[in-house]
Amino acid sequence: MPKKRESRGRRKGDKGKVEYVQCDNCGRRVPADKAICVTRMYSPVPPQLAEELEKKGAIIQRYPVTKCYCVSCAVHLGIVKVRPEEERKEKPAPV
Repeated sequence: MPKKRESRGRRKGDKGKVEYVQCDNCGRRVPADKAICVTRMYSPVPPQLAEELEKKGAIIQRYPVTKCYCVSCAVHLGIVKVRPEEERKEKPAPV
């Protein structure tokens, strides 16, 4: 059977079994190496209020929040794009 991806869509290599994580959007269980994780800075203060406070010299703490998504949700949310055939990487011809 032909292999579509060299990495088989994962980052584990030959580790064997990998633990699962839960998609933060739909709740699906996804292998941790296959999940698409995004880290964004989060501030509990609303942006308009934060802007006013920063003008007055206040320092507002932001902290990183990491969310993991399954491939379906990552495509749906626009985190990962499905590339057209012209933009995909060229594979070397099999020998």
